[in-house]
Amino acid sequence: MEFKDLEIFQMVAEKGTITAAAKELRYVQSNITSRIQKLENELKTPLFNRHNRGMILTPEGKRLLVYSEKILSLTNEMRKVVQNDKEPSGKLEIGSVETVIKLPIILSRYNKKYKQVDLSLLTGVTERLQFRVLNHQLDGAFISEGNVHPDLAVHEVLEEELVLLSDKPFQSIEDIKDEPILCFRKGCGYRARLELWLEDEQITPTKMMEFGTLETILGSVAAGLGITFVPKSTVLHLINQGSVYCYHLPPKYSRIKTIFVRRADSYLTPTIDKFIQIIEEFHEEASAQFQNSTQS
Repeated sequence: MEFKDLEIFQMVAEKGTITAAAKELRYVQSNITSRIQKLENELKTPLFNRHNRGMILTPEGKRLLVYSEKILSLTNEMRKVVQNDKEPSGKLEIGSVETVIKLPIILSRYNKKYKQVDLSLLTGVTERLQFRVLNHQLDGAFISEGNVHPDLAVHEVLEEELVLLSDKPFQSIEDIKDEPILCFRKGCGYRARLELWLEDEQITPTKMMEFGTLETILGSVAAGLGITFVPKSTVLHLINQGSVYCYHLPPKYSRIKTIFVRRADSYLTPTIDKFIQIIEEFHEEASAQFQNSTQS
């Protein structure tokens, strides 16, 4: 069994078809097919159920996927340890929730300072990003504070205020209680805070509408489709334009921290170590700015 066979197996499992996996890996389809068949012959068990629309893992394939992710992660870590020359280089795969408006500052500072690093970014909701970090699919992720898995190390990034957003002014809860709520899917930290507030206020939403991007949510709010709950920093330009109006909730619901998480047991390579240093420098600046804004 070769590491490359496991990489191909993982890609087919992720993409669901030979065609998509071949395109991603830039292999011919026949090579992918033969590698999967070779792996199945070595293990003496089918790893996929084939059907007209693609391939689905068998129970044995699902078990192999767990081990292959661990094996390839350890292999990658081993290479980093052996090749460590104290200068950040190679790939750095980071995840983030969509609403970290200051994220480009962190990424830009790092990218300008360490040009040998191939930095990539994946967006998603907090729960899913935690899962990807825990399963070695990401080197780390920017998520909302909350139920952080004990196997993750936490680095504070910034604190923000969440606000309710509407296309029209409102004076009390009564003005908005019947409005549809526009949000990200389950697993979003902001949505969890909003649901806690609704529960404490004994408000049952008339409708919860899930969206995939922040841009779509904000555009829909401005168009009068419903209300949402987002960091104030992400919508200041819309508030200043008069396109939307915000409603402030008590600190229990509105104060939220963005944190960066990584596997606590992973080897701290120079590539990720320097990234964390950039985060810590930014955190000091952001903390001072947030204190000044709350006092003014």
